[in-house]
Amino acid sequence: MTATASDITFRLEQKRRIQADFPGPKSLALAERRKAVVAAGVASGVPVYVADADGGIIHDVDGNSFIDLGSGIAVTSVGASDPAVVGAVKEAVEHFTHTCFMVTPYEGYVAVAEQLNRLTPGDHEKRTVLFNSGAEAVENAVKVARLATGRDAVVAFDHAYHGRTNLTMALTAKAMPYKTNFGPFAPEVYRMPMSYPYREENPEITGAEAAKRAITMIEKQIGGDQVAAIIIEPIQGEGGFIVPAEGFLPALAEWAKEKGIVFIADEVQSGFCRTGEWFAVNHEGVIPDIMTLAKGIAGGMPLSAITGRADLLDAVHPGGLGGTYGGNPVACAAALASIGSMEEYGLAGRARHIEAVATTRLHELQSELAGAGSAVIGDVRGRGAMLAIELVQAGSKEPNPELTKSVAAACLKEGVIILTCGTYGNVIRLLPPLVITDELLNDGLDVLAAAIKANA
Repeated sequence: MTATASDITFRLEQKRRIQADFPGPKSLALAERRKAVVAAGVASGVPVYVADADGGIIHDVDGNSFIDLGSGIAVTSVGASDPAVVGAVKEAVEHFTHTCFMVTPYEGYVAVAEQLNRLTPGDHEKRTVLFNSGAEAVENAVKVARLATGRDAVVAFDHAYHGRTNLTMALTAKAMPYKTNFGPFAPEVYRMPMSYPYREENPEITGAEAAKRAITMIEKQIGGDQVAAIIIEPIQGEGGFIVPAEGFLPALAEWAKEKGIVFIADEVQSGFCRTGEWFAVNHEGVIPDIMTLAKGIAGGMPLSAITGRADLLDAVHPGGLGGTYGGNPVACAAALASIGSMEEYGLAGRARHIEAVATTRLHELQSELAGAGSAVIGDVRGRGAMLAIELVQAGSKEPNPELTKSVAAACLKEGVIILTCGTYGNVIRLLPPLVITDELLNDGLDVLAAAIKANA
């Protein structure tokens, strides 16, 4: 079924409320404490401190209530305190918080692997390994691909984001703030052109043609028989919620199969009903060799995974994969409950409903601004509840990061949390919890529209 507001009972009132002294004294005091103890390199986009959160609402320590259109970067898809997740965590923690699966294993890890093997695309035999973060999943997926193929080269794409560790920084395309002054990076990583329909020099290029462009470069620069893996986000996240042209992913996957290359779909941000399907690759029927999973997997608890072909993952020698906290029992309990809530409430369908509501309004706003001579919305794109607005200088495609920052600040002042992203810093990304009510979603979109109009 598709969830509606009446299907879900929320603990907190689902309304925004901002007091005159925002940010309030308690948040300001915490900010001062933070300066003395937290490294300056850790940045926060919102100057308030959270006290409570539920559904699509975040409460700060001063009593303000914000509409959450970020979900902790696509993590709290079932809400920040889903009753099923909370109950599962409470029950799990009463028994044991940790034993390490590599020492004394437990059923929760096995049960999560069973669920991921069931939910991910393809009816082939699969295996799963659990970790802590998206970057850790990516690192291990590449490890598996290199061992299984006996090759070294890894292909990533323009605008990609895969993490902040040494290898994943090499895979990530954006220099600032992720890579600048942190090198040297891991070797044997090669970058190829992405399909970015809004910014293609030839707007008529098809997905298959864009894939051929990348494949030709791979063959010329590396050689297909030297490539261990191709890793790609089916919808790019930090790069700007770029949805490649139809046919791009299937063509890459098919060529990879012909060449014995492991095709890795990085679904860390796009997975778990976020795009209106369980996984973004499902929209075009692509079946990856390995998938990297995290964020929405466990309702906010730290957990990640790689799920893939049994022959690939079983090629690794015993002890070659693992980690002290990977597949923590409390996180596994949260994941099982979160997946249960996604299925119970039909959150893939709910994501499609959010897309229909939001894109209709955003396209109307785009047309209204263009008619008024302020054509600052260059593109509206995305799938499900993973949506983006690319802001540009009026009458051109020149990125407009200044407007993007102003809009985000204006929304926050009115009690709406939105995230920005994009290689050029000019994309507003919308990642509401999939359980958000229509009333709250429309209220947030009202604030966003007013902010864009006021600052255009």
